[in-house]
Amino acid sequence: MKFRRQKRMELAVNLTPLIDVVFLLLIFFMVSTSFSNRTEVAVELPEAEGRAVSMDESVLELRIDAQGQYSLNGEPIPPRALAVRGALRAAAAGREQVPLTIAADGEAPHRTVVLAIDAANSLGFDQLTIATQQPATGAYLGEQGIDPDV
Repeated sequence: MKFRRQKRMELAVNLTPLIDVVFLLLIFFMVSTSFSNRTEVAVELPEAEGRAVSMDESVLELRIDAQGQYSLNGEPIPPRALAVRGALRAAAAGREQVPLTIAADGEAPHRTVVLAIDAANSLGFDQLTIATQQPATGAYLGEQGIDPDV
């Protein structure tokens, strides 16, 4: 007796619905994701608790205002790296151990402060001080038991 062979159906998984679902998920995540580009960082400047010291005449004071303008011991300097270096070099007059104080306004652009520090570093200033401000009210000092009027 001869048996006929039955035709076998090929088993195959249909991937079309799976691909549709993956693309829908991809589109959903692309649309629902938000990308933010933040270019500013909020920085709270330090505050000092000590007493203000009197400025010695040999100390150089480089001030940076809120607009990024420089002044060295009260004399304005153009806001360029070469001008700041030249003014510091002329004011130091070859003395390597002259103390330099950088006093920047809280609203001054960060790049102006970095430029001043870089100029001082390139000229070899060893004694560099960053000036801080006193707290606006005496409450901070009084909370720690320190008399703010001293």
